[in-house]
Amino acid sequence: MALMALVVLCGCSEKILPIRGVKKAVETQAPQVENIAVAPQDTIAEEAVETTRAELPVVEREPIPEEWTTIKDDSLVVIESMSGELDSLLNSWYAQTYLMVDTTCTATATNPTFSDTVYTERLANLPCLVQMVYNQPVRSSIDRYATKLRHQVSYMLGMMQYYEPIIEQALDVHGVPNELKYLPVIESALNPVAVSRAGATGLWQFMYSTGKLYGLKQNSLVDDRRDPVKATWAAAKHLRDLYDRFGDWSLAIAAYNCGSGNVNKAIYRSGGKTNFWDIYYYLPRETRGYVPAFIAATYIMTYHAEHGICPMEPKLPIATDTIMVNRLLHFDQIAAVCDIDMETLRGLNPQYREDVIPGKFLPGALRLPEDKIRTFILSGDSIYNYDREKYFSEEKVKTLKNQATNSGFIYHKIRSGETLSTIARRYRVTVNELKRWNGLRTSRIVAGKRLKIYPR
Repeated sequence: MALMALVVLCGCSEKILPIRGVKKAVETQAPQVENIAVAPQDTIAEEAVETTRAELPVVEREPIPEEWTTIKDDSLVVIESMSGELDSLLNSWYAQTYLMVDTTCTATATNPTFSDTVYTERLANLPCLVQMVYNQPVRSSIDRYATKLRHQVSYMLGMMQYYEPIIEQALDVHGVPNELKYLPVIESALNPVAVSRAGATGLWQFMYSTGKLYGLKQNSLVDDRRDPVKATWAAAKHLRDLYDRFGDWSLAIAAYNCGSGNVNKAIYRSGGKTNFWDIYYYLPRETRGYVPAFIAATYIMTYHAEHGICPMEPKLPIATDTIMVNRLLHFDQIAAVCDIDMETLRGLNPQYREDVIPGKFLPGALRLPEDKIRTFILSGDSIYNYDREKYFSEEKVKTLKNQATNSGFIYHKIRSGETLSTIARRYRVTVNELKRWNGLRTSRIVAGKRLKIYPR
């Protein structure tokens, strides 16, 4: 049954449909995130599940060469999003605000056993343009999602119901296959504020330089990589550009992970072959596991019920809308005058890194619950004037202007436990560069202070 709701992140009225392939595993009791209710039988009968699933249209493709299906690789690097902790996802503002346990579904505690033939047939039946090859690296990723990451899959199934309309629209406009909507599953586990060890950020894990290339503003105050809408449109354009370069979607996906240069090197070393599986062993180890992880994500997000995994259910989202701000404004001012808690403001506006909208120097959109938009408008100047000296003294305004208009560098706020080495690795710079940019004579840093950084 379709859920009538307003899409939180795009501020427009939508009818949100369940994800294709989503259905209840068992119509009984609710699972708990930490103590999963166990069905009477851990193994779901293949025949029963297959007969209840609606037929998916079959896409005619070229036969998959046997050498692709026999690839084995025991040296795969686990994708970063597949090694994360579930707690960080479930404790996010998005999960706590918009997701709940499905009270009509009972998950199995263990993963059912299926033959290789079943996996091959299920992948072949997916209506995808990307070749859904089944082999040992793909099976390894499927097993990881279906066992260790079962709870994470439940979270992602719930979050996908919010992001799917946004992602599908952008992919459609740029002519990108619909199945690439599952790329954020392996990039960020659908966490809009995720930051990788290398500093890639947001749903689509844009690096600093790539984000700049696709028009995503990044400075010490604003990071559009964390804006789900802007980042999604940038990612769709980037993927289309990669496909136009290589003429193959599996290579475009690989290049999204390791860059066009590494894919070109692999093509050259393979003697000019132009399919991911033909150049597999010439690619970086992480990228060798990246396309298999994408295939596995597409599989598990479609066939989760067959594996006894229950999606988390979305709550009715609050209606939201946006208003453009062209003056300096602090979240504390909005919270006080409009009676909104700070976590809601941060959750709806993750692109503002320091709770400040530098509208005077860089106009930006503010997303609010719909019932607060009227309050904001009627408040007029009272919001901007609230404790203005506290937030925007003359000295502070000068600093904000510099931060908002200087795109050459950003400021990093030092967190407890960080060192110059860990910060340097995150931004792909050297410790000596950090010292030079900040006038440091030693490697000693203090939590709460800021470092000027020129990211690569």
